[in-house]
Amino acid sequence: MIKIMMCFPEGRHKALTLSYDDGRFADRRLVDILNRHGIKGTFHINSGLLGTPDRVGVEEVRTLYVGHEVSAHTLTHPTIARCPNEQIVHEVMEDRRNLERIVGYTVRGMSYPNGSYSRRIKEMLPGLGIDYARVVASSGHFGMPDDFLEWQPTCHHNRDLMKHAETFVSMHKKQYLYLMNVWGHSYEFDNDHNWELMEQFCSYVGGKAEIWYCTNIELVDYTKAFEGLRFAAGLDFVYNPSALSVWLDVDGQIVEVKGGEQIKL
Repeated sequence: MIKIMMCFPEGRHKALTLSYDDGRFADRRLVDILNRHGIKGTFHINSGLLGTPDRVGVEEVRTLYVGHEVSAHTLTHPTIARCPNEQIVHEVMEDRRNLERIVGYTVRGMSYPNGSYSRRIKEMLPGLGIDYARVVASSGHFGMPDDFLEWQPTCHHNRDLMKHAETFVSMHKKQYLYLMNVWGHSYEFDNDHNWELMEQFCSYVGGKAEIWYCTNIELVDYTKAFEGLRFAAGLDFVYNPSALSVWLDVDGQIVEVKGGEQIKL
């Protein structure tokens, strides 16, 4: 029987994504750094706080994050594990509604405000249109998430970022998929006077052909597209019901399965 493995787009085996919270003015400098190095980020925004001191306003959200992902962070940043269900619904749905009016696309992800979540909240999120939610506890690892509603990043940028980057870049065994997800708050670079750290990181990991640079939702959607592939019982053909192309390693050969197509393997 043939051996089939999931690949990232174009047959890559590494992916890098960034996840930054709160929509602060320092996002301007962070986005500029990412753009210069071809790296994508996801920015989790509290729409009820837009335009307040040190936070970007509505019009800037429309332009600043183009090419990246705008994601939810609740309306007003409460510690939601302490909130009743009705308030959680309001905080998530109003944040989504406001952000969607601004950016013009469906907001389907979030990061938990103050890192606050519970099993009760996780169980509510799919019904609120949320496909993933990032936590603050880091894994220190480079594997794919087991649970996108409790998505552990690899590291905070102040926790051995370059050490993790060097490990990530050096990983070469193509029988594995490697994911690096870095999180933080852009204002921390101002507070800690260490913008050179992000400059160094992006210069080091950017522009590498073997790495897929993606937003959080792009990774989630691609993973779900792979999981949705319909293989024949004998693995001699496969149908892709999604709109996304999915790449496979089929006995060492990279194969693209385009959205809506069935191909022989």
